[in-house]
Amino acid sequence: MTIVQVASPLRTIAQKTRLAASKLGLLSTEGRNQAIDAIAQALESARAEILQANEADCQAAAASGIAKPLYKRLQLDEHELRDAIAGVRDVGKLADPVGKVQIHRELDTGLTLKRITCPLGVLGIIFEARPEAAIQIVSLAIKSGNGVILKGGKEAVRSCEAIVKAIKQGLSHTAVNPDAVQLLTTREEIQELLQLDKYVDLIIPRGSNSLVRFVQENTRIPVLGHADGICHLYVDKAADIAKAVSITVDAKTQYPAVCNAIETLLVHSNIAEKFLPKVAEALQENHVELRGDHRTLAILPELASATETDWQTEYSDLILAIKVVDSLEDAIAHINEYGSRHTEAIVTEDVATAETFLGLVNAAGVYHNCSTRFADGFRYGFGAEVGISTQQMPPRGPVGLEGLVTYKYQMIGDGHIVATYTGANAKSLTHQDLV
Repeated sequence: MTIVQVASPLRTIAQKTRLAASKLGLLSTEGRNQAIDAIAQALESARAEILQANEADCQAAAASGIAKPLYKRLQLDEHELRDAIAGVRDVGKLADPVGKVQIHRELDTGLTLKRITCPLGVLGIIFEARPEAAIQIVSLAIKSGNGVILKGGKEAVRSCEAIVKAIKQGLSHTAVNPDAVQLLTTREEIQELLQLDKYVDLIIPRGSNSLVRFVQENTRIPVLGHADGICHLYVDKAADIAKAVSITVDAKTQYPAVCNAIETLLVHSNIAEKFLPKVAEALQENHVELRGDHRTLAILPELASATETDWQTEYSDLILAIKVVDSLEDAIAHINEYGSRHTEAIVTEDVATAETFLGLVNAAGVYHNCSTRFADGFRYGFGAEVGISTQQMPPRGPVGLEGLVTYKYQMIGDGHIVATYTGANAKSLTHQDLV
C-alpha cells in the first residue's frame, strides 16, 4: 500500500513563497523598485484602515492587561505610520544589493571566476507587537529579492492583517507575485514554521528574551537576532556634565520600551557627587524610577537599593540602575560581564579614554558622546532594519539589506578540466584579478 503524505496548509504556503521568491530574485532592480513604490502607495491608501485596526488591537490589549512596554510597542499612530511609509520609499532609493560582483578573477585563459551576491531565499520573521516592523521587513525583503513569511504577535493581529492586505494589493499590480509575502496568525503555526528548513532559509525573531530563546532552541534553520538589550552608559570623570545629563535622559526616556534604551548608568567616582544629583533630578522629572548601588545611595539616599538582579535586567520601562565605579577599567569590566553585546556608550571629553572604551567593549555598537538610541537601521541610513543582531559573526548590529543577501560562485570555462593543472606537467593557474 502506498502512503500519500498530504502537505499541511503552512507547508503549502511556504512552497508558494519559495516559488515566488525564486522569481523575485531574478527580477531587475527597476522591477523590485517599482514593487516597493507600489507597496508605499497601497499603504498610504489604506492608512485609515490600518490605524483603525491598530486602535482595535490596542483596545483589546488594554482590556487583557497587556504589559506597559508591550502596549507601547503595539501602538501605531498616524505619525509613526507616515514615517514607516517614508522608510519604504527610502529603501527603494538604496543601492541594489543583488548581483554585485565581489570577485572577478581569471584562473586561466578562458576560465573565469565570479563571486556574485544573491538573495537568501525565504525569511521567516517572528515578532511581538510593533506592527510597523512588518512594513520595514517586507520592503527590505522585496528590495533584496527575498520572500517573507511573517508571524506577528496575537496582540497585533488586526494591524498586521490590514498591513499585509495592503501590501499584497500593491504587489498585485507589479511583476512581483503577492505570494512572496505571507502572514501567519496563530501561535501553533510558529512551531511548524520552525521545522520548515527545506523552504525557509533564515529565521529572525524580534521580541522578548523568552521568544528568542524558544526560537533558537527549536529550529535547525539559522537564526539571526538577540535575546537581550541590556545597554549601558558610562559617564567618565572627564565628561561634560551638561552633555552627560542630556544623553542619559535621551538614552533612557526617549523610548524606554525598546532594546537600545539604557538599563544601567555607570558613573566615575570622581564626578559622581557633582553629576548624580543633576542627572537624578532630570530623570525623575521624566518619571524614571532610580535604583542605586551603595555608593550611589551615599549621594542620593532617597533612591531604592539596586541588587545583583538589576544589573542583569532589561527593564524596557522607566527604571534605571546606577552604579559608581572607580575607573574606566571597572566600567568596561561591568559592561562585558552584564551587557548583552547590543549597544554601549561613553560620555567623555578625553579622546584617549574614548578610544580605549570603543576598542575594548565587546558590543555590536559602541558610541562616544551620543545616545544609544541611535542604534537603528533607519538612523544608520539603511532605510529600515529587519532586526538587530548581537552575534559575533556578521551581520551584526542593525541588519539592513546587506544582511539579507549571500553570494554564489560562478565559473565559466571552455572545456577546461582539472587534470590539466595536476601531475608532473601541470599547468599553473594565473589567478589574475580582472577589473
